[in-house]
Amino acid sequence: MHFILVTYDIENDRRRTKIHKILSNFGTAVQYSVFECFLSEEDVDELRKKLKKQMDPKHPEDSIRYYTLCKSCVENVAIDGNRDFRIEGPFIIS
Repeated sequence: MHFILVTYDIENDRRRTKIHKILSNFGTAVQYSVFECFLSEEDVDELRKKLKKQMDPKHPEDSIRYYTLCKSCVENVAIDGNRDFRIEGPFIIS
């Protein structure tokens, strides 16, 4: 499994809502446009395919970014505030 932080900046409300709904099936929203996801390689591929279908080439300023964090990075996540960071397993982060 991989820990992936997914962020997006989509101009169009309708496409942005669709992207949010897709991501909701793969991870946990920590802000409206930021998701934490624990995914297998196959799930990462599926997620990216689904999200790419929502992208509109007419809007080159739109973006979706995928940050894969290593195990030690995930173990050292620091949070200020009331929202917990829960690692649900079992998983292996490479």
